[in-house]
Amino acid sequence: MMTGTLARYFGLKFLGAMLAAFMGVFALITLIDYIELMRRYSEVTNLSALLVAKTSFYRVPQVAERIMPFCVLIGAMSCYLGLSRRLELVIARAAGISAWQFITPAIIVALLFGIFATAIYNPIAAVMYERSKHLEAEISGERQPGLQTSSGGFWIRQIGANGPSIINAVSSRNQGIGLDTVLAFTFDQSGRFQERIEAKTALLEKGHWRLDDVRIYSKNAPTSERDTYLLSTNLTPEQVRESFSTPETVPFWQLPLYIDMAEQAGLAAAGYRLQYQKLLSRPFMLAAMVLLAAAFSLRFFRFGGVQKMVLGGVTSGFLLYVISKITDDLSKAELMYPVVAAWLPVLLGGLTGFVVLLYSEDG
Repeated sequence: MMTGTLARYFGLKFLGAMLAAFMGVFALITLIDYIELMRRYSEVTNLSALLVAKTSFYRVPQVAERIMPFCVLIGAMSCYLGLSRRLELVIARAAGISAWQFITPAIIVALLFGIFATAIYNPIAAVMYERSKHLEAEISGERQPGLQTSSGGFWIRQIGANGPSIINAVSSRNQGIGLDTVLAFTFDQSGRFQERIEAKTALLEKGHWRLDDVRIYSKNAPTSERDTYLLSTNLTPEQVRESFSTPETVPFWQLPLYIDMAEQAGLAAAGYRLQYQKLLSRPFMLAAMVLLAAAFSLRFFRFGGVQKMVLGGVTSGFLLYVISKITDDLSKAELMYPVVAAWLPVLLGGLTGFVVLLYSEDG
């Protein structure tokens, strides 16, 4: 039986390799994102490099969260290849310790890390991403000092006390409760155009949008400017959040609430259900990555073929990612249940690693 000291040793070795891989990828993504933001806002005068770096730092955690399974795969492979190169696995086998025993600490560490990533890291990353939107709005405001229309961004149709209207916003905050660079078209009850309204910001309040720094173009009156304008609406914050927010930007602990709100409003909740199940399955996905890594990295160095083992492990991880994307798309199109779409890649990855290890270790 493996002692507690040896189990901690293998577990800490894996934890160090996994964190090193994650921090390295995090730093690389931060650098690339920073360069991209500098290029995007190169025309902004007196733009602070610190502000751009801060914006990039807030954006990166959510991007890094998506590649976390690959960091576990790379960390586990580098850990076991290092142990094999130093003949530590040879000594462990000679002492009667099987492969199942010295990969168990890594699986436990991966499960704990997955729980941490779901319960703590994900909510922090979602909040930081929302903060990055505020910072990008500040940068955009400096780059576009006037009120401008946009053919892109977010569009939403609503009905108010005076008639229907259509709203466009370049960006949103707080899952759509706050809008930036707003353009609205209002119509009367019979559908005839009335006004075109441009506003710097909009905030949803009970029964209306409060528009600030407004310019109004009316067909029956000259252009006017106001500090504040109230645009009537029948939308609720729940409906707006469903329309403007993406499942990836909702913290884990709030996803059940968003699912309930979407169902009560009669809206599709497949995206939120899928994200919730993917976060629940994340610890087991990381454990499956450990099994895959072990299946391709426990071979002795003196037997050769290390490059092929590494290539095989990376390829298997990539194929698992492709399968995950396919199941995600099928679930969002409501062609597959979210539970199946989230857990099927986990089962495939885990069973593949388990079968390969069972064949190679136990004949």
